[in-house]
Amino acid sequence: MNKPPHHRTIRGTIRYTSDKPERLGQERGREYFMMTDQSDGNRIVHAHCEIDDAPDVIRDVVLALAPDGRPLDASVRLSVGGRFEGTAWMRFGEHSAECESYNQRDGRISQRLERDRPVGLGAHPICGDALFLRAYDLSKGPGKTFFPNVMLTSPDHRGATGPLLFPLGFGLEFVGREEIEVPVGRFNALHFRYVDTAGNMPEEHPVYDVWCTDDDNYIFLRGCVGGYMQTRYELVELRGLE
Repeated sequence: MNKPPHHRTIRGTIRYTSDKPERLGQERGREYFMMTDQSDGNRIVHAHCEIDDAPDVIRDVVLALAPDGRPLDASVRLSVGGRFEGTAWMRFGEHSAECESYNQRDGRISQRLERDRPVGLGAHPICGDALFLRAYDLSKGPGKTFFPNVMLTSPDHRGATGPLLFPLGFGLEFVGREEIEVPVGRFNALHFRYVDTAGNMPEEHPVYDVWCTDDDNYIFLRGCVGGYMQTRYELVELRGLE
């Protein structure tokens, strides 16, 4: 008899809505994600992201994370305005990060950056915004930590350029533990804020509040961005979390 596979898979859907007064509650996109925890301790994340606002964005991401949450490798394919925009493969070693990509603006690009493996990779799926939160040491309690060694696949706030490797740093504030309700139910949650972005970003990112499950899974539950963006994200479907 064949033995069952030694892994667990969590699947979910995140709804993107607007918080702008003239569009309050209007759906503006969605994300379907799958996270597989393998027997070697690595987590493989698949995410399909759709942004309806013009020019519309479709992004497909596969991301491998080590047991400590640091990125191992990733692939990203991006369409903007109904047309192919770019594709990339990335790999992260202990002291280097490399990327092979092709995009409409720059053509073929090969990058190799000599630096320690980044604490996190922002490939722009919303589910990944919760997975990075494990980098914060909860034993310190509420407070703020700055992480200088992070990578993005695009400096655009919608992730609508590239993809390529873009280094930056930002602060992560742990607000505390809360109980919240989202469309899939009530959860004990960890509340964080992304703050103090440092890097050559084309535009400063507004403060970003994120809630995730208060367990080892760090499943995204809710996110709210203020400023000029005024957008909200909520978990509306979840399977496989026990």
